[in-house]
Order: sequence, then structure tokens, then C-alpha cells
Amino acid sequence: MSQTHTVRLLPWSRPDGKPCYLSSDNSDGYLWQLADNMEAIQLSMATELIAHANEVLSAPKATHEEVRYLANRLVESLSDTLRVAKSRGERLQASAPDSKGDEEGEGGDGPSLPAEAFG
Repeated sequence: MSQTHTVRLLPWSRPDGKPCYLSSDNSDGYLWQLADNMEAIQLSMATELIAHANEVLSAPKATHEEVRYLANRLVESLSDTLRVAKSRGERLQASAPDSKGDEEGEGGDGPSLPAEAFG
């Protein structure tokens, strides 16, 4: 059980479209786990939608309506996926040790690796 107080962007919005946040000291709590499950579902659905998009876009007789519907679902899925990425990025940044005063003076833009690490 984590004892770090965290504000987490949740994978759903308020009815007015504004983001929802969870402020919690407990990453094992019900809402935290619900958010984890919802993120997993959203990412799984995105994977399935990509496979479906490949099928529709490779079909020579796909109608304009089918492609338009697909595009709308892809936009929804991409929005969900970006929200998951933002939420996870914020949590990674919050849990990272303070990198001010690093040797290269990069100002704490996250972890850095030497060029050799990329092959």
C-alpha cells in the first residue's frame, strides 16, 4: 500500500466534459482500482479498434458511412488513450526523484540515457 499522496487524472470525464481527478493516499483503494481497470479496458478496445480499422480500410467496398463511423470511433479511442498516457505520465513524474541539480543541468525533464542505450 502506497503512502504517497497523489492526484490522479481519471479515465473518464465529468458530464460537462471536464476532467475528473482522484486525490488519494491509497493506490489500493476501490476508485484507484476501478480507474486501473477502466484504463486497461480502454487500451484493449483501442487495440481491437486498430485491427478493425485495418480490415475496413483494406476492404475495397467500404462505404463512406463505414469509414466515417470508423473515424469517429478512432477519435474517441485516441482521446481515451491520450488521457491514459497523460495520467500515467503525471504519476511517473510525481514519483520520480527530484532531478534538479543533475550533472548536465537539464532541469529535470525526466530520466536520461546515454546515446549508446539507443543502439
